[in-house]
Amino acid sequence: MTTGVTVVMREYELEVLEQYPIEVSSTRKVRGAYFCETDQGIFLLENMNFAAGRAPLLHELDKSLYEKGFACTDRLAATKAGAFYSVGKDGTKYVLKHWFSGRECEVRREGDVLQAVQMLAKLHRILLWKEPDECAEPDEKAAMESSEPEKTGGRTEAVGTEITHPFVGKNLRDAYQRHNTELLKIRKFIRSRVTKNEFERLYMSHCEEVVERAKAVTRRLELSGYDSLYRQSVETKSLVHGDYNYHNVLFLTSGIAVTNFQHFHIDVQMEDLYYFMRKVLEKNRWNQSLGMRMLRSYEAIRPVSETEREYLAIRLAYPEKFWKIMNTYYHSNKAWIPEKNLDKLKIALLQREDREKFLKQVFSFHV
Repeated sequence: MTTGVTVVMREYELEVLEQYPIEVSSTRKVRGAYFCETDQGIFLLENMNFAAGRAPLLHELDKSLYEKGFACTDRLAATKAGAFYSVGKDGTKYVLKHWFSGRECEVRREGDVLQAVQMLAKLHRILLWKEPDECAEPDEKAAMESSEPEKTGGRTEAVGTEITHPFVGKNLRDAYQRHNTELLKIRKFIRSRVTKNEFERLYMSHCEEVVERAKAVTRRLELSGYDSLYRQSVETKSLVHGDYNYHNVLFLTSGIAVTNFQHFHIDVQMEDLYYFMRKVLEKNRWNQSLGMRMLRSYEAIRPVSETEREYLAIRLAYPEKFWKIMNTYYHSNKAWIPEKNLDKLKIALLQREDREKFLKQVFSFHV
C-alpha cells in the first residue's frame, strides 16, 4: 500500500506500486524514475528497458551473486504474484529494484576510479553462469518460472517466463568487419553529396586514416589469440556486466554497489574492463599514469593473461568512438547535425595522438 506519498505520481504508477508487497511512505522523481522510501528500504521504480524474458534471468544472476557474498546489486523485487516486473493499465512494463543511498563514481577522482576497477575484478572472479537449482523450493521455482496469467489493468498478461540461458556475445572479429564495412559505406555516401556540411567535411578529411586504422586493428585481432579466448569464455560461461560505467557504480557509506546488470551476457570478461577504461580515459585525456594504475589495481585481484592484455590493447586501439559517432550520423536526419555530434567528432580526432602514446607506453602496442 502507499501512504503519505510526497511526490504526485500518475494514478497508474501508484497502481503499479500496489502490485508489490511493500508500504511506500514517500517517493521522489529522478531521471524518469522514482525513488521510493518503503518499510523494506529504498527502491527504484522505472520503466522496464529490457525484454520481459530477461527478468527471471536477472533474478537468477542476483541470487547467485548474493549467495557468493555480493549483496550490493539492484535486485529486482517480486510482485505479490511472484513476477519480476509489473504492468500498468496502459500496458507499460515496470521493474521495482532494491536501491541505495549513495553517489556515482567520479571519473576525475582517481580513488573512485581505482576502487571501481577493484570492484570489477572482484565481480569477474564470481561472474560465472550457473544453471538454476533443480532442487529449488516449489515457491521459489514458481517465482522464477511462473507463466500464470495475472489480471493487470483490465487485461490478462503472462507475468513470467521460463528461465533461459544468458545470450553469448557476438564474435568480435565479425563486429569489427561489420564496422569497417559501415565506415566505407558512410564514406561513399558522403562523397556522393554535392554540398557537404562542416561535420561531413571534417569526416572526409580524416576518414582514410581512420579506415586504415580500423582495418589494421582488425588484422591484428585476427592474428591474436582472441578466438581461443572467446571459445574459453563461452565454454566456462564467463559473464560480463555488459555496461560497466561510472553511472552504474555507486559509493555508499558501507561500500560500493554495482547496478544495472540487464545487459549481462557470456563473453570475454576483459570487455568490461575495456569499456570502463575507455570511458574514464576519454575523460582524462588518456592519462598514462592513471591507465597503468587502473591495470595494476585490477590485476592485484584478478590476474590478467598475456592474451587478455593483447585483447584489451586491441579493443582500446580500434577507433570505436569514431565509428559510433559516424554510425549515429548515418542513421539520423542528415539535414541537421546536432552541435554536440560535431564536438564529439572533433574530440575523438584530437585524442588520437594521446591514445597512441598511451597504447605504446602502457601496452607496448602499435599496428
